[in-house]
Amino acid sequence: MGNGDVGADVSPQDDGRGRPVLAPPELPLDFEAFYLGHQEFFHDFAEIHLGHRRVAEQIVHQVFLEILGSWEQLLQQGDLEQQTLAVLHRGVTCRLKEDGRPPAFLINGPIAKNLQAVRDQLEIASSTNGLYEAILELPTRQFTVIVLRHLLGYPTKRIARFMGLDTRTVDYHGRKGKERLRIRLGLPPAPGKTKKGVEQ
Repeated sequence: MGNGDVGADVSPQDDGRGRPVLAPPELPLDFEAFYLGHQEFFHDFAEIHLGHRRVAEQIVHQVFLEILGSWEQLLQQGDLEQQTLAVLHRGVTCRLKEDGRPPAFLINGPIAKNLQAVRDQLEIASSTNGLYEAILELPTRQFTVIVLRHLLGYPTKRIARFMGLDTRTVDYHGRKGKERLRIRLGLPPAPGKTKKGVEQ
């Protein structure tokens, strides 16, 4: 019998070793849509922290399994975007703790090369030390906006969609994050602005 032949004793419903082949589980349609709409973002977010696509894929797979396991509860609680972003953030943070290392954007060469561009966007002097460490200390929403906008280059509308926020709220968290970084790094306010950030 050739490799392409099918024996009479082998059912198309088994794997050739006498075990039935199981169909993949039926996923809720809304979960599938969520996965398709968010998987690229989840992978980008995980990779910038973990430094390797393969590790990011492992963590994101676990994160999506966790989200799937509590899908109905997440839908009932509301603010799905923020809840699932918290699961992603927790998954990435736990992996970094297990590995006993800082996020890759602190140590990764390609990302470190973008430091000057990030500093320019944040209007922070290039001699400033501790920028990335200061970013890590931001509150969750400010941290997320700063990372997505300045490290991953996502536009405000896309960030708003992923975070489940209005674009004005994203801009607010971005401004507050930049202000916290300025204070944390001991930098003076931008010239020509009052304490409230209004042009004089």
